[in-house]
Amino acid sequence: MKKLFIIIRIILTLFVWVICGYVLNKYEYLTQFWNVDNIVGMLPFALMLTVAIGTTIIIWAKHTKQHLSISVTISLAVILSVLLFPTALKGNWWINTTTSDEAEAMPDLSVYTPFATDSKTAKLDERATLKLDDNLPILDGATALYPIYAAFAESVYNKDAYSHENVLCTNTKGAYEALIAGERDVIFVAGASEQQKAIAKTAGADLHFTPIGREAFVFLVGKENPVDNITYQQLRNIYSGKTAYWNTFGWRDGGKIIAFQRPENSGSQTGLQQIIMNNLPIQVPQPLPDASLIGTNSLMKQVSVKWNGVQPAIGYSYRFYATTMYANPDVKLLKVNGISPSIQNIQNSTYPFVGEFYAVTNKEPTGNTKLLIDWILTKQGQEIIEKTGYVSIMY
Repeated sequence: MKKLFIIIRIILTLFVWVICGYVLNKYEYLTQFWNVDNIVGMLPFALMLTVAIGTTIIIWAKHTKQHLSISVTISLAVILSVLLFPTALKGNWWINTTTSDEAEAMPDLSVYTPFATDSKTAKLDERATLKLDDNLPILDGATALYPIYAAFAESVYNKDAYSHENVLCTNTKGAYEALIAGERDVIFVAGASEQQKAIAKTAGADLHFTPIGREAFVFLVGKENPVDNITYQQLRNIYSGKTAYWNTFGWRDGGKIIAFQRPENSGSQTGLQQIIMNNLPIQVPQPLPDASLIGTNSLMKQVSVKWNGVQPAIGYSYRFYATTMYANPDVKLLKVNGISPSIQNIQNSTYPFVGEFYAVTNKEPTGNTKLLIDWILTKQGQEIIEKTGYVSIMY
């Protein structure tokens, strides 16, 4: 009987260590252990190690009245570690963080207004093969894609039938909400977040995605930052909270990394979640060292901030938005795995973070909406996408 108890204890101990090892490996703490350079980033590993060691002690300890208080203490430590683990994964320990109530600074979209004098919308060299004179579809979408769908409207819509209410820009989050509510006919956005998909399902909406073009998801740092290249894994380490100091990448004077993020359900935040992190939890934004670093409350402007004489920030966006629509001359795009996000590297898919953007409808498109989307997928529609500065889906 004694041998049976020993065997059971051995099996339970191995089971606990395998489970803890599986969890740590799932969240990349085993493979990236030597790149964890901060206490907050180390806490998930420490908590899971506490679970493994504490449970092992409980399994093998003598459960007598004399050891009762020790057993209870260890059990509470194990339970507390399990409960705190999800919080530790996201680094969500802060009661108050440095935030701003100001509206986010935005590019001037008026320069892309359809049919406006001197509009910067892309133009066809010939008459569009489609012309809509009435029942014009109401368009909306991501800020970064406004120049594209504004150009679609200018090419296809009858100028006399057009009104400003036909082409709106309430950003990705607002566009999805309006489409789900039945207030838009088609929106032009990146893929939906899991939360947006859940909201659509609850509302009885059936989101239908038609790929129409391709774009690169890019990472930006200040021009004075000596780091020019970063790896896919290093980006995952930064945004999962494992790596918090530029010194880990060889920049000794860089100090702590300020990893700016975008609001939940924005197009670029969804890009970070789906293209970069996948199922790896994203660490919540950590407190800024000073409120002045909020700046204009725009990631494109924030990423070039200076702190202690250096530019320690990193951020992300889509290439066209970052280089053309709302360019910051004091930032640079990072190469990823040694490859720059050039048009050529997007076309040949050598740049690792290339994603499609979509024309999204509630259910299968019909009527003029279907005619418009079908035209977008023709040579003329794809020409508008390329002339705007994006990459054709048909390349």
